[in-house]
Amino acid sequence: MVIGGLIILALLGVIGTFTANPAGFIQSIAVMALVVLVVYFLFRKFTGSSPQKKEQRAFLKAAKKSKKRLQQKSGEGTVKTSTLGTLASLKKSNKTKKKSPAHLTVIDGKKGKKKNRASL
Repeated sequence: MVIGGLIILALLGVIGTFTANPAGFIQSIAVMALVVLVVYFLFRKFTGSSPQKKEQRAFLKAAKKSKKRLQQKSGEGTVKTSTLGTLASLKKSNKTKKKSPAHLTVIDGKKGKKKNRASL
């Protein structure tokens, strides 16, 4: 009831302002829209691209990939064991060895060489 009364009064005020000064009404609406857009873009700029959010997004993406990969492995393993029996279990035990990731490499530095420092 109260909200309905407020809406009716707001509509009467908007119509009265529009009929009294249409150019001023349109100008005030344009200024309000411009202010809202500026505030919106500033808010998005300072809150949207934080490094923590990017890291969190990357972590969630990697977690989904890992989960999908584990589901595929478990799905394939059940099919092999049911069709091949003991041979599949022997092959599976060989696959349980932990492999080193191929995308990681060791870079050997210049450990044997000493720096040629100038003495004072």
